[in-house]
Amino acid sequence: MSETMQANAPVLAVDRLSIALPKGADRPFAVENVSFAIKPNEVVCLVGESGSGKSMIAHAVLQLLPRGVDIVSGAVTVAGQDPSKLDGRGLRNLRGGNAAMIFQEPLSSLNPLKRVGKQIEEMILAHQRPTPSMAEVRERVQTLLTQVGLPNPQLLEKSYPFELSGGQRQRVMIAMAMANRPALLIADEPTTALDVTTQRQILRLIDDLRRERGMGVLLITHDFGVVADVADRVVVLRHGKVVEQGTASEVLRNPQAAYTRELIDAVPKARLADIHDTIVRPEPLLEVVGLQKTFRVKRGWLQPPREVVAADGISLTLHEGETLAVVGESGSGKSTLGRMIMRLTEPDAGAIRFGGADLRQLRGEALRQARRQLQIVFQDPFASLDPRQKVGDAIARGPMAYGTSRAEAMAQARKLLARVGLSEAAADRYPHEFSGGQRQRICIARALALKPRVLIADEAVSALDVSVQAQVLALLAELRQEMRLAMIFITHDLRIAAEIADRVIVLQKGRIVEEGTTAEVFTAPRQAYTRDLLDAIPGRDFFDQPGFAAAAGARRTARIDSGIDAV
Repeated sequence: MSETMQANAPVLAVDRLSIALPKGADRPFAVENVSFAIKPNEVVCLVGESGSGKSMIAHAVLQLLPRGVDIVSGAVTVAGQDPSKLDGRGLRNLRGGNAAMIFQEPLSSLNPLKRVGKQIEEMILAHQRPTPSMAEVRERVQTLLTQVGLPNPQLLEKSYPFELSGGQRQRVMIAMAMANRPALLIADEPTTALDVTTQRQILRLIDDLRRERGMGVLLITHDFGVVADVADRVVVLRHGKVVEQGTASEVLRNPQAAYTRELIDAVPKARLADIHDTIVRPEPLLEVVGLQKTFRVKRGWLQPPREVVAADGISLTLHEGETLAVVGESGSGKSTLGRMIMRLTEPDAGAIRFGGADLRQLRGEALRQARRQLQIVFQDPFASLDPRQKVGDAIARGPMAYGTSRAEAMAQARKLLARVGLSEAAADRYPHEFSGGQRQRICIARALALKPRVLIADEAVSALDVSVQAQVLALLAELRQEMRLAMIFITHDLRIAAEIADRVIVLQKGRIVEEGTTAEVFTAPRQAYTRDLLDAIPGRDFFDQPGFAAAAGARRTARIDSGIDAV
């Protein structure tokens, strides 16, 4: 084979791949007759809703399919090798050698009992032949940590995963993936839980490494902003089948399939020029005054604890029927603020006034009754649900605790499941039987079961694909009108904040650095930090082009009028 042919040979070829699901699943195939290829130095994005088969394809490439899920036809070739024909040693050489994978949640992918430097060392020692000396390995670890932009690599390599931020853990995962210069990098939703500035840094890092090494990249994402920024080609999946594929420009600008058009139209557009002022002037429903919170992290017997300021004099008001967005980078104090309002984390100082009382002074039954009117949706839906409890019981449990009969509470739970886009039959299933996006909808239904006056949504839609995200945002907007529901919407996605919020608060290192109406903050930001956040919105240059948002909005309005988008 000539060098030219080798250079043009795909690093990944998926040919008419079909993957069968176990009996009793909602469809016979997880993936059916899927074909695509990735060339060196090319980024191919797999997009589609939860359950479309994106991650199944990635797992099939590295022979990581769960038990009972099997490839029944077709073939996969990675750098000229068929993974299905490799023995155990061959697979170990492939994984982390010619092909590497970055998983969505780095904390669950890293060994919590080993320092991150040791984990990178293991990747090098397992794959490089002849085995390098330990001096060479340690030098390689330092080089990798520096290449992925981590500060003070010599100190950081001695850290455990739990001591790092989400963005830092993801960079460590990228360093491990790059340790042996793979021909193919598979990235499964690598930036879903990251704030916009960290997301931009991670995507730029992957792109820089791709260009430097001529590596092919399979990027799995539900974020069309990310697709617009990084993809060379796009493969759109629905129910395990390819509905459309082509260059990123072709698919985004002129989608041929109706399903693709619906996904693109569902992307929250910043539409900064079209934001209008919404003035809400009733008496405040919730007042937060001067909240202070400092965490003290132990560092060892002879070292003083490290202090992390999560809240430094935060004050805000929330009115009935109003949506207040709280935005900022990871570590800015957003989630801590939500937990303090719920009294799940005790503030060091300050007041939380709701319903004529300071929640910090309430105890016992008085606090229990107040919490009925304050509900929270957490970022991680799997950790929020009891794996041994059916979802109908999880939703009904709250109303039953306040005197509602089981029959009435279960009937209400089934109706709520239908309202958030799931079937009523979902009430009889367990959390592990649902995708991540579906579990988040269950958590939203559970929070609404008590008919709260204030809903705190902590990254409540960050894990959802764009079409479900649009449905849930439309549902929250509808409930806001119907129930006069007030919301504190904590998010790292500024496009969502621009779409849903009346007012915006920008947090940085526990302080409010900017606040105002959505129009004021997003169209005329006063602080450089806010401008940096806005500039980091993925796909903003593409989706905010003149005419694009208007056309997408017109198509979306037509679908809503016809009932297609009804939740």
